[in-house]
Amino acid sequence: MMNSINWPEKYLPGTTDNFASNEMIVKGLTVNDVWPYLSHIQAWDKYYENCSDAKYAVAGTTELSEGARFSFNTFGFLVEADITEFQPPKDGVARIAWHGLSNAGQPDELNVVHAWLIENLPGNRVRILTQESQLGTPAAAMAGTNTMIDGHQSWLNGIIKAAQEKIEY
Repeated sequence: MMNSINWPEKYLPGTTDNFASNEMIVKGLTVNDVWPYLSHIQAWDKYYENCSDAKYAVAGTTELSEGARFSFNTFGFLVEADITEFQPPKDGVARIAWHGLSNAGQPDELNVVHAWLIENLPGNRVRILTQESQLGTPAAAMAGTNTMIDGHQSWLNGIIKAAQEKIEY
């Protein structure tokens, strides 16, 4: 049986304004190959065209960790985020999730939880699952479109290529 995302009740898929789920299973990679390209935000814009200006809130930080704060631009939003779940690779499984806000307190506020699950599978395969549950007017406007699905698929394709080619960041 494969693992699943751990959702806070407020963001439970099917109860929010928008939800996106993307998954890939790839042969020849492991959790340890993929993890650095997700846990180091300075890598994101090297392989994901929908990300820019990723910055840690604390100067000198080089990798995400439990409770870490960071920001980045994506989908036309400046997202201020904090890590809500952080499990580096252990026993073939890794997890990371963040709560993100854009335009906090404004009528066009976007409020999201974006979660990732990476797990080794039998046969020298890795599963990468990314899901995002969203609240707010912008989320409702994206519901029923492929905006998030397409964007997150690009992120998955990029992280896989980065891990396969071992890009520098």
